[in-house]
Amino acid sequence: MRKKAMVVAGVMSGTSADGINVALVRIQGRSISRETSLAASSSRRRDPLRLSLSPGPRHTITLIGQAEYAYAPRVRNAVLSAMNASKASVADLSRLNFLLGELYSEAILQSQRKFRTEVDLVGCHGQTLYHQGEKRLFLGRKVATTWQTGEGSVIAARVGVPVVSDFRPADMAAGGKGAPLVPYLDYLWFRHARIGRIVQNIGGIANLTAIPPGAHADRVLAFDTGPGNMVIDAVVRKLFGRQFDPDGKIAAKGAVSETVMGELLKRPFFRSKPPKTAGREEFGREFVQDFLQVCGKARKQDIVATATALTARSIADAVQRFAIPVSAKFGFQELIVSGGGARNSTLVAMLAEQLAPVGVVVRFSDEFGLPSEAKEAVAFAVLAYETWNRRPSNMPSATGALKPAVLGKICYA
Repeated sequence: MRKKAMVVAGVMSGTSADGINVALVRIQGRSISRETSLAASSSRRRDPLRLSLSPGPRHTITLIGQAEYAYAPRVRNAVLSAMNASKASVADLSRLNFLLGELYSEAILQSQRKFRTEVDLVGCHGQTLYHQGEKRLFLGRKVATTWQTGEGSVIAARVGVPVVSDFRPADMAAGGKGAPLVPYLDYLWFRHARIGRIVQNIGGIANLTAIPPGAHADRVLAFDTGPGNMVIDAVVRKLFGRQFDPDGKIAAKGAVSETVMGELLKRPFFRSKPPKTAGREEFGREFVQDFLQVCGKARKQDIVATATALTARSIADAVQRFAIPVSAKFGFQELIVSGGGARNSTLVAMLAEQLAPVGVVVRFSDEFGLPSEAKEAVAFAVLAYETWNRRPSNMPSATGALKPAVLGKICYA
């Protein structure tokens, strides 16, 4: 029996900390098991903005609209300062939690007005301040931990609907690394009976989902490949006083330092096997300081080009080292790019050049009806819907969890 359609607001703030992304998504369907939905074939054509989760009776996802809201400079500076901070005011962290709840609420309400649609449910990822997927010694006990801030109770009170937030801890409690979680949407949207696809998101951190042709969920591989825009943006801010390199124009005027590249790609993160996850803890301010020191007195344009090449080559290296062996029998034909990095033509050109020798063609998620800037927000709308229906939505093959888990915590209006 089909359920009444729900409109879900997916809310995402990435590690670049540039603002809030809201996607309004209509989901209609019937209660089906996760196993049924994940085993569905995707070989038939889809409406560009609709996703079938299962054959026959099914629920569909329709993207109503997507909007972005930049953080005010003072808010962004506060967020960046709090990320992976060695020292921070407890009072300020608490205030930031409630402030972000207010800002997320305003973004959702503004999106409702913009698209003339009221939501029934919110799925809010929150702003990551710290993520440590591996267990480390703390007060005599090894623990893994994650922290996404932005008070869900505030959002529920302001918007007037239930809110699912704090998605990552449930996967970590089940033995996973709490990331990546977007592969759940990647698999549902991009899987194909005959074509092997790698879905590559390039946000602050870059992560991939490798989906062999005709694969079931337990054969999907997903992990963070390394820096996405994080190092590039930080270097551009330091050297040019700009927030980012628009369309990769600065990088296009520089030359890549092969010496620096060779040294950086030998570092443990790039060589370690998945599952693995990264954040500012690995590629934040300390890494950028080290990167600039290694670059020495090189031209500023060359340094930006080298930072851009680090993202492209670390992705290509991950594809060849870890993803391609997963589907050695069939191979991968396409790498589908999304996220802010998709707008950096120099980065995309470098990536295409690196992947050409292994026969992988670069495409964009927009070609498949999923705008690159909307994908992560859509993903958390889908995850919230699954949680609301008490269905697990982590992918243990991606996170390393010992079992499926229902993700997130629910705040009621």
